[in-house]
Amino acid sequence: MKAISPYITILQNNIFFRLYKHYIIDSILIIKTHGVRELFKRRGKKFVLVIFTYYLIRDSIIYILIPYCVARGLL
Repeated sequence: MKAISPYITILQNNIFFRLYKHYIIDSILIIKTHGVRELFKRRGKKFVLVIFTYYLIRDSIIYILIPYCVARGLL
């Protein structure tokens, strides 16, 4: 059990974990209690921008970068 605790401490100090903990979980709670419309009222354009950016990066890696690397023989 002691071997796991340093990893948990590092994870809790990680900026992405804090973002997930506060922003995403809070957004899920807003959707469950008040609905999607209330989420867009509270988060607005920033929320849509975050979702768009996430999918843009993810799809660029999946559909452009990985096939390119496979075609070049890098993977």
